[in-house]
Amino acid sequence: MTEPLVLRLDEVWRDIAELCEGLTAEQWNAPTECPGWTVSDNVAHMIGTERMLAGERPALGADAQELHAPHVKNDIGRANESWIASYRDWDAAKLLGEFRAVTARRLDTLRAMATAEWDAEGFTPEGPGPYRQFMAIRVFDCWYHDEDIREAIDRPGFLEGPVADLSLARIPAKGLGYVVGKKAGAPAGSVVVFVVEGAQEIVAAIFVPPEGRAVLLDDAPADATARITTDRRTFARLSGGRWTGAEARERGVVRVDGDSALANRVVDNMAFTL
Repeated sequence: MTEPLVLRLDEVWRDIAELCEGLTAEQWNAPTECPGWTVSDNVAHMIGTERMLAGERPALGADAQELHAPHVKNDIGRANESWIASYRDWDAAKLLGEFRAVTARRLDTLRAMATAEWDAEGFTPEGPGPYRQFMAIRVFDCWYHDEDIREAIDRPGFLEGPVADLSLARIPAKGLGYVVGKKAGAPAGSVVVFVVEGAQEIVAAIFVPPEGRAVLLDDAPADATARITTDRRTFARLSGGRWTGAEARERGVVRVDGDSALANRVVDNMAFTL
């Protein structure tokens, strides 16, 4: 039986390739909402990550200026810049061809893996975990960059379906407790509910206990302290630090109920991943 994550990676990589087919030079060089990166940089980053996972290293390192750019925060960021630099002189057709070739090789490798290999514990960007967890993060990361490209070329979409469902479902458990309890400083005893509208609605409730970290509840209470309602696109843009709360309110794509001051403070601090 095919590991479901292989199907999700195939879907997101196909969407990216189709999205980028026929883009103009201006579109390839357009800045995206992913800090410091153009459309082509996003594609080069994904190529580099998959080559890294195949045990390869970039042929050319980034220069000192690129490695110390404001958007580079850590060693992973510096490695990303080295991969992007190695493709900087490639034209669109060649880069897209490389993306198709590298992702095809990775899919062949993943399809050949045994269940024990998917279950094997090892490194993930979130800490130790099974290889399956790492590949779920890869779906999430590639979907985010697909969305970055879409925003840059004004073609929003790919917000429904299994890839988007998997990616959006990771956000509540991975970041909203930190957002509500730490970044927004919600008071002890409060509950903040997020309602994300779409074909498959997402409802997530975060409770701040008297002591300890904020937690994701199994069910959302009817009497939440604050409620934030938005759509899938906005939820992802806010959580990824692509839009600010002010931008979302300006666009009229976020609604708050209950303690509006707390709700807006949460919206203003939703960025937890880049």
